[in-house]
Amino acid sequence: MLNTIKRQMAYQKVRPMNQPACDVFINHRGIDTKKSIASLLYYQLVSSRIPSFLDNKNMKPGDKLFPHIDSAILGCKIGVAVFSPRYCQSYFCLHELALMMETGKKVIPIFCDVKPSELRVSDNKICSHSEIKRFSYAIEEAKDTVGLAFNTTKGNWPDVVMYATDLVKKSLIEIENEKHAARHAQKHAARHAQILY
Repeated sequence: MLNTIKRQMAYQKVRPMNQPACDVFINHRGIDTKKSIASLLYYQLVSSRIPSFLDNKNMKPGDKLFPHIDSAILGCKIGVAVFSPRYCQSYFCLHELALMMETGKKVIPIFCDVKPSELRVSDNKICSHSEIKRFSYAIEEAKDTVGLAFNTTKGNWPDVVMYATDLVKKSLIEIENEKHAARHAQKHAARHAQILY
């Protein structure tokens, strides 16, 4: 089954999709967090007018899975990775995280009922050696990123969702400011070059 999925991924490699751009991609393990923190965060971001991608909210029956998801990751500005106890058992979660890391997206980790030190990719004999290496690198990058820790038995759901939303908003402002500064520096350099010639 997984080999069929891999062949589909290779065949349908990332190509532009006709879907609205999203600012935030929510990476999560569906069976652990889709009906809780992932959906709550999605609704909070959308109600804050931040275009966001959550697979079951942005896709419809008949959509090709990998082209839509990969396109959303490539088009987003920020990824929110919701880590959970069974996260690393999912090829899909690991692929999405690796793609976010490889394309230099800012990733905000939320460690939900799992400690960063507990996250590891195991050799399940399904993934190739290069995939295990790729996924392990992405997990290590996420573990080295400051994130939010949330214990579902003790924590307050609205607090973590609001805090994560605030972090996303601040990060989007930082990204826009960096783009503006880069454009300004480019214009200044171009003007300076014209004066020299």
